[in-house]
Amino acid sequence: MSHLVAPSLLAADFANLASEVEMINDSEADWLHLDIMDGLFVPNISFGFPVMEAVRDLSSKPLDVHLMIVDPDRYLERFREAGASNLTVHFEACRNLHRTVTEIRRLGMKAGVTLNPHSPVILLKDILPYIDMVLLMTVNPGYGGQTFIPGSFNKIGELRSMIDEGGFDVMIEVDGGVDLHNAPMLVHAGVDVLVAGNTVFSSSDPAEVIRKLKQPV
Repeated sequence: MSHLVAPSLLAADFANLASEVEMINDSEADWLHLDIMDGLFVPNISFGFPVMEAVRDLSSKPLDVHLMIVDPDRYLERFREAGASNLTVHFEACRNLHRTVTEIRRLGMKAGVTLNPHSPVILLKDILPYIDMVLLMTVNPGYGGQTFIPGSFNKIGELRSMIDEGGFDVMIEVDGGVDLHNAPMLVHAGVDVLVAGNTVFSSSDPAEVIRKLKQPV
C-alpha cells in the first residue's frame, strides 16, 4: 500500500475554513487530520464539536481525529457523532487503554494510540493486537510549526519491527515537523501516514505540496 497524506487543519486559515476544506477535497490528500486540544493535557486549546461538525459537513475526506485531552472516554461516542472515522487517544492520557480502544472500535471507528516523544514504543507491546494505528508525535504536542525531533527515526524503526514481527495490521502515522525534505525518509523508515500542517497550509500552492508529499518513495 502506498503511504497516505493527512493535512492538519490546525494550520489552516480559520477565517476561510470552507475554502481550506474545499482545497483538501480537491487535492490528493487521503484524510483530513483534526487536533483536539483541551488546554490541560497540552498547553493549548484548539477547537471543539461545533467546528468539527462544520468540517464534517464540508469534507469529502475521512476525518482523522487526534485527541490531546484528559479522560477521552467521556467523549468517544460524541466524536463518532461529530464525524470521526479514525479516533486516536494518547497512551499517556488513558487509565484503561484496552477498554478505551475497544470502545472506539465498537463505535465503528478505527482506533489509534498516540505516543509523546518521551514515551518508548515498548509501551505499546500489549496493545498492538487491539488497535488499527499508532501515531508517533515527532514534536512535543500542543503547537504547530515545531521542528522535527531527529531521534524519532529510531522510534519509527523500532515500532515498524514490532508490528512486522508480530504480524499486526497496524499503521504508523507521524505528526510534527513533516516536510518535503524528510517525508521520503519517513516513508522509507516505515511510516504509513504523514500528517503535515504548516508545510501544506503555509505554501502558496498547498495542493501541489500535497501532491509532492504523495509521490512514491
